[in-house]
Amino acid sequence: MLIEQPQVLVPERALDHSLLARLERYARVCYKSENKIKGDSASSFLKSILARGHESVIEHEKITVLIIADRGISHEIVRHRIGSYSQESTRYCNYGKDNFGNGITVIEPFFFTGGAYEIWREACLAAEKSYLALLQTNSPQEARSVLPTSLKTELVVTYNLREWRHFFRLRCASTAHPQMRQLAIPLLLLFKEKLPVLFNDINFDQTFPREHYARVIITDDLFCCQEADC
Repeated sequence: MLIEQPQVLVPERALDHSLLARLERYARVCYKSENKIKGDSASSFLKSILARGHESVIEHEKITVLIIADRGISHEIVRHRIGSYSQESTRYCNYGKDNFGNGITVIEPFFFTGGAYEIWREACLAAEKSYLALLQTNSPQEARSVLPTSLKTELVVTYNLREWRHFFRLRCASTAHPQMRQLAIPLLLLFKEKLPVLFNDINFDQTFPREHYARVIITDDLFCCQEADC
């Protein structure tokens, strides 16, 4: 059994400033003010219309990321109905095969320590043992019945920019699941840094410990690797 940490991979091209210029062009159709487009007008214009609640125009652009988390968190993410998802399938993936290392991979819950951590670890090992035993007589889609919620999953997520705002409002709040905040807050901070006009007004749980933030990796290719030098 492998134990990993959650992370998010974000394609660098998705955060390009040209995205704002395109949004400005789309939005100015509403006001027939295309003649006011200048080299630096996108940010101030978009800020003003978002402040008025005119968010529909930012639905025209999207960002796709690759989230690596446990199955429990993925179940919450896919509840966002305005989105597209491609997820690692426990029906078709056989974790007893060599290409998976002949065992399952789980995501470590940062909030378990001491005895609680050992209970969690032993439970995952027991689930792995049962899963591998069931594979001897059953298909992966049947054996998956004993897989733990902590099972690692990879999930490609595409939201338009309005839905990303909605996602962050819900998933970065203090009421969100701890492992959800672990992923969502550092991703929001990246979006704030790269696209401040679209995300700077969104609040987040600032009491969440930074040492538990998931890694957010900017990459040229979502699938090239999962390392810092990707």
